[in-house]
Amino acid sequence: MTDMNQRVDHTAKAFDTDLQEITRRVAEMGGLAERQIADAARALVERDTDLAERVIAVDPTIDAMQHEVEEKAILTIARRQPMAVDLREIVGAMRVANDLERIGDHAKHIGKRVVALDLDLHPQKLIRGVEHMASLVLALLKQVLDAYAGRDVAAALAVWNGDEEVDALCTSLFRELLTYMMEDPRNITFCMHLMFCAKDIERIGDHATNIAETVYFMIEGRTIADQRPKGDITSFGATLLQK
Repeated sequence: MTDMNQRVDHTAKAFDTDLQEITRRVAEMGGLAERQIADAARALVERDTDLAERVIAVDPTIDAMQHEVEEKAILTIARRQPMAVDLREIVGAMRVANDLERIGDHAKHIGKRVVALDLDLHPQKLIRGVEHMASLVLALLKQVLDAYAGRDVAAALAVWNGDEEVDALCTSLFRELLTYMMEDPRNITFCMHLMFCAKDIERIGDHATNIAETVYFMIEGRTIADQRPKGDITSFGATLLQK
């Protein structure tokens, strides 16, 4: 083997090592984000403020991991100067890490809502819609993280198409909660908190869709040509929950 071949081989192995480390950290972030969502939903359903506090406390860890992934990725690009698919792998990891950090933020917001809720008892049926929506979004996130790990375009596209169902469910939930608010003013504060929780969950679904688009870009080298499918979001909900 010539000196040139040895250098190329060493550079390729060094890049693979860097990429494996970055991918591992992204996978760890994904696991934490999944647990945050599941815990936030359970804290809401069970009105468990201790669990909600733990969800909030995890967020700085996810933030730190996102910064670590970004710094490692930038350093790898500077050192290894990857091209084509290798560059897309690094850029894709940064994008996924950024979406996971934002997902952590939304889970934290739900935790804060649980802590802020009053202790008055409300009909459990008011929470069921939010719980169902959280379960759907968590399943989409797990599926898209598996698609990222397995570089599975078909699975990523299935998640991309599934976002429409989340949006439709969010709209239906807004209307249902508005009805409860109109029927009994004592439900207003509680329902408003649930609406904000539902909006956070809907945005988590958006970030899962972003990850699906990133997986497609990493593998195909181009963006998805079709317009992202979106369910009906009522003007009431969009205006009320604009942040």
